[in-house]
Amino acid sequence: MKTMDCQQLGGAGEKEFHANTFEEIAEMSKQHGMEMFQKKDEAHLKAMNDMRELVKSPEAMSNWLAGKRKQFEALSEN
Repeated sequence: MKTMDCQQLGGAGEKEFHANTFEEIAEMSKQHGMEMFQKKDEAHLKAMNDMRELVKSPEAMSNWLAGKRKQFEALSEN
């Protein structure tokens, strides 16, 4: 199992996510983002706006995801 926090995954908080795969941790981060959106958390809303800019370019988004996946894979097991 590996751990990444919200900021490492493009968010704004320090919440930690623990998962065995990058796909699992990405889904946890997505769910957390949806919760923060519903709570209208300002810091997370800003991070989401930054992500919206990133997704405008499929290549940039693909590169970003590849980098996060590499970061996850380089982590040591907890």
